[in-house]
Amino acid sequence: MFDSPFHDLLGFLSPTVMQVYVILMFLAVIGGTLFDVMHKRSAEYFFENAKKAERSARRTVSSGEKASLALSTLTNEVLTSSEFCNPKRRVSHLLTMYGFVIFVVTTVMLIFGYPTAADAAPGALVLLWHLGALMVCVGGYWFWFFIRVDVSAEGMPWHKLVRADLFVLSLLMTTTFALLWSITRAADALGTLFFVLFVIAATTLFCSVAWSKFAHMFFKPAAAYQKKITKADGSQENLPDIGDLSDPEVQARYPDIPAYMGDKPPYMGLGIKRESPNHY
Repeated sequence: MFDSPFHDLLGFLSPTVMQVYVILMFLAVIGGTLFDVMHKRSAEYFFENAKKAERSARRTVSSGEKASLALSTLTNEVLTSSEFCNPKRRVSHLLTMYGFVIFVVTTVMLIFGYPTAADAAPGALVLLWHLGALMVCVGGYWFWFFIRVDVSAEGMPWHKLVRADLFVLSLLMTTTFALLWSITRAADALGTLFFVLFVIAATTLFCSVAWSKFAHMFFKPAAAYQKKITKADGSQENLPDIGDLSDPEVQARYPDIPAYMGDKPPYMGLGIKRESPNHY
């Protein structure tokens, strides 16, 4: 298992074919993302919203503050996914995200860096390839069967599919069939079957960007950063500035606050987090 599984393909696939396939999938992701941006006009909306916020800004955010907010976005929303309140959902997401990154990077390294049988791949690199695929499977199947809101909160059967599931399912099938292919590659027929399914799943994953949540990973950090900017410059996403809800002047202006939210509005208690939403 600790030699490159791609070396077993050299009998019928040349390194050039494998490298061209990887490049085509890379271009498919770029093309699908650009199509998604133009079709949904999400980038246009994002920049227009940013301009509106700029006009509503009450103070100028310095370059140093912007750099600090960008670093905060990178460390919190991107690297650690701190926006997830549910710790299980967060761990599942991190396993899937880092597993996918490891799997893709090691695949590229194995195909381009060690293309022939004469180029022996380091055992640690091959191990990382398997570990990345396994991490995706653990995080992804945990999410699919136990954490997904349709299943955990709404009582829907796990096998009920919608178009939004295309990304998760194609990702899971890609890594699952990659592992099964690696394990069974000594068995000619079965290994070939799993390899074909692996290629079909990977092609679906990377070529369906415009119709899946794949492009979401590119917009999410930008949206999180822009939200931090609007808080820093006082524009508040073009929403009215109510002020500190515990301020007596604010409560005098809005008497419903103490009536419905108590004396300490920011500390109202667990609310909907008091118990799991599973009353279906």
